[in-house]
Amino acid sequence: MEASTSPHLPEVLARELSRLRPFWAWFLALGVGLVVLGMFAIGWSCIVTVTVAAVWLIGFLMLASGISEIVNSFWAGRWSGMLMHLLIGILYVVVGFLIIDQPAEAAINITLVIAVFLIISGIFRMVFAVSERFTGWGWVLLNGAVTLMMGMLIYKQWPASGLWVIGLFIGIDLIFNGWSWIMLAITVRRAPAIV
Repeated sequence: MEASTSPHLPEVLARELSRLRPFWAWFLALGVGLVVLGMFAIGWSCIVTVTVAAVWLIGFLMLASGISEIVNSFWAGRWSGMLMHLLIGILYVVVGFLIIDQPAEAAINITLVIAVFLIISGIFRMVFAVSERFTGWGWVLLNGAVTLMMGMLIYKQWPASGLWVIGLFIGIDLIFNGWSWIMLAITVRRAPAIV
């Protein structure tokens, strides 16, 4: 079954790339824009602006989610989950207000959570890779070691790292996302036109 569908894969891919070909310039522009924004975010992450703005946005998203949860809990009427959803909505609203009111302090606390998460997930990955020894386990071991090291570096510089880590991570993500759009634009541009 699999062998019969695989010869059609290049044909399907070629058709998809051909359909996207008229939009290659838009993909390229989006990619370049994201890379520029990512470099800007990394450059400004040391000045706290991107980190505080990101945390502030998280606060507004939590506030909006909480309000939505509260409205939906009343809208659904009398049902068994109404109280739980109402309380969760109130919690989201309170935490959203706290984050909006003190974004720098929230960034520091969020960074501590990120550091602990990276340390624990790095240890888990390393233990899993060594204990299971599956195909490619060395890469997972390396990934775990790098993750553990990143978590330790962030934790050792905490609370100061709370003012730049989130902005740095956002900048790196924007750059990689931008490069993926640029690579898609190049691939689509080079694809042959199919009539």
